[in-house]
Amino acid sequence: MRVGVPREIKVQEYRVGLTPGAVREYVAAGHEVTVETGAGDGIGASDEVYRKAGANIAGSAREIFAKSDMIVKVKEPQRSEWTQLREGQILFTYLHLAPDPEQTKGLLASGCTAIAYETVTDGSGQLPLLAPMSEVAGRLAIEAAGAALRRTAGGRGVLLGGVPGVQPARVVVLGGGVVGTQAARMAAGLGAEVSVIDRSIPRLRELDDLFQGRARTRFSTIESIEEEVFAADVVIGAVLVPGASAPKLVSREMLKSMRPGSVLVDVAIDQGGCFETSRPTTHADPTYEVDGVVHYCVANMPGAVPVTSSQALNNATLPFGLMLAKSGIAAVLESPHLRNGLNIYRGRITNKAVAESLGLPFSPVENVAA
Repeated sequence: MRVGVPREIKVQEYRVGLTPGAVREYVAAGHEVTVETGAGDGIGASDEVYRKAGANIAGSAREIFAKSDMIVKVKEPQRSEWTQLREGQILFTYLHLAPDPEQTKGLLASGCTAIAYETVTDGSGQLPLLAPMSEVAGRLAIEAAGAALRRTAGGRGVLLGGVPGVQPARVVVLGGGVVGTQAARMAAGLGAEVSVIDRSIPRLRELDDLFQGRARTRFSTIESIEEEVFAADVVIGAVLVPGASAPKLVSREMLKSMRPGSVLVDVAIDQGGCFETSRPTTHADPTYEVDGVVHYCVANMPGAVPVTSSQALNNATLPFGLMLAKSGIAAVLESPHLRNGLNIYRGRITNKAVAESLGLPFSPVENVAA
């Protein structure tokens, strides 16, 4: 198969769809890989490094989209990219379609087959291609919160871990999944006072065992969320409903009862955000203030550490990408895990959560023909 890797064009996105090491694996498996010039600059991988790995170098994204059977990216395609996709072409990347009707309609119109990293599953029902970036984002969320808490950044002027004789910051994590666990781990490691809220009692038990008293756990109710959020210095939004829009757990009205200068970090922003007042921001301009509360809502947080992120992402995506390169759409029919990743197929939405979030027709995967 002819596999193409365009340079990422989202604002300050430095990751790359295939690292040179991953390219070598595709080439060894008999596939032809073409990488857009400069695609690896963000991770320090020059065109020459990619050539040595066995890739061809294309002078433009247009060449990549025109000649490739499968496009491998990191972030969702931008308008200038989805208009270049064509019928039968496979797109393998993060999509986050639920809050993005414009992209969804563009992919539907293209006739492409779009497989989303964030809904591919594994044998235990987990999301293996989302997990590595969730790990990165969860850890970065605490770094971002610490910076936003500084008075010079508009925050309360509180040090996350405090110092001897001074109370540390109170950090509340909404969601006990991969993002929430990593955020809580980082916050507790810095010495912050940490609470994790989740709706799963079995998961809360696991977190209790994991943190051994270094973080409190609470069952998620309106009351518990209000109590924790109103007393918090930092709230990390880490909720996830695979494929669907994130639930709004903190309303605009609630901001009035929060501490002035407290910080909301919305890691769920790719799925629409879990705070009512969230809107996507960029690394260039990461925060804004609403009712005295600082909001950090960068939609591609792991892009700030592209070397770590690209390697971690490629480690996870490589087996699935090789399956697609070998068998094309047949791989989706053969693998229940790739089948769960299929979001768009030739003008139809094949992910129920995406269809319901957007109010568009749903076409079951069973209707897909090889």
